[in-house]
Amino acid sequence: MEPLWTSGSTSKNKELVERLQQYGIIKSKKVAEVMETIDRGLFVPAGVSAYVDSPMPIGYNVTISAPHMHAACLELLEEHLQPGMKALDVGSGTGYLTACFGMMVGPQGNAVGVEHIPELVDFSIENIKRSAALPLLSEGSLSVHIADGRLGWPEQAPYDAIHVGAAAPDIPQPLIDQLKPGGRLVIPVGTIFQDLQVVDKKMDGSITIQSETPVRYVPLTSKEAQLEDC
Repeated sequence: MEPLWTSGSTSKNKELVERLQQYGIIKSKKVAEVMETIDRGLFVPAGVSAYVDSPMPIGYNVTISAPHMHAACLELLEEHLQPGMKALDVGSGTGYLTACFGMMVGPQGNAVGVEHIPELVDFSIENIKRSAALPLLSEGSLSVHIADGRLGWPEQAPYDAIHVGAAAPDIPQPLIDQLKPGGRLVIPVGTIFQDLQVVDKKMDGSITIQSETPVRYVPLTSKEAQLEDC
C-alpha cells in the first residue's frame, strides 16, 4: 500500500489519526481513541519521523510498521481486544502496538509483547513508561519479554488476539496452538510476495484463513539471521 500522505503534511498524533479516519482506514471509534491516547511519537527512535505514513527503521534490521498498517490490524482485531481479553504481540519492536493492545483489553485483561532483541525490549519498556499505558505496565497487565516470537508466549496462553509484526513463510503452529477458540490471529505470510492473513479459530478448534491484503514486512526469523548484516 502506498503512503497516504507525505512527510510534512502532518506532524501531530491527533492529526495522524484524523487522517487515517478520513481515508477510511480507521472506522472504529475505539481504535481512534486508543491511537490518539498512545502517542506514536513516544515509540520511535530520536530523529525518526513518527507521523509519516510509512514504515520507519528502528535499528537491528527491523522497522516500525506504517501507521495505516497498525490501524488496519487494530481494526481486524478489535472484537478480540475487548476489556478483560488476552492479546499477544509477536515482534513487538518499540512497544507501540503492545501498548495499544493493553489500552484496549484494559487492566482486567492481559497484553503481552515478545521480541527477541533485548535492546528493543528495554527500549519498548521505556517507551511504554512514558505513555498512557504506564499504569498497565506497573500493575502487570501489560508486559514485554525477550523471546523467539515464532514460539509465542505459552505462559499466558490461550489468547483472544495474536498479532505478528513480521512475515513468516508459513503460519507457526505454536501461535495457532496458543490461539483461544473464538480467537483471531493476524499475520503476514510469505517471502518475496506476502499477504496479511486473518486466522480465525472456531469454537470447535477448526481453523479458517483468509487473505486480507498484499503487504511487505521484514521476515520473522531467528535473532542471529536478523542481526546478520547489522
